[in-house]
Amino acid sequence: MDSTAENEFYDKLKVRLLETSTWPAVYLYKFIVPTAGTGVKEIESVFDDTNAVIIKKLSKNEKYTSLSISLQMENPDAVIEKYVIATKVAGVISL
Repeated sequence: MDSTAENEFYDKLKVRLLETSTWPAVYLYKFIVPTAGTGVKEIESVFDDTNAVIIKKLSKNEKYTSLSISLQMENPDAVIEKYVIATKVAGVISL
């Protein structure tokens, strides 16, 4: 995703979060990363020292791991900040 498309995506996400939630709120992040390599640990490290609840589940063939991460967030900007960091992990898919 180029930076213009990425900015548009995050702008739309911010508007949607403002419309659908009262802040602060618990937000559920969902990521899929290749099981091999450091992706799972890298995603987990984005949420270090945050009291996040992280649930990991292997895919049927164990090639991918899904991570569901629940965390109390102060505002949409804080939500987006974590996405920006997490999407730099190689092979990550954010849902």
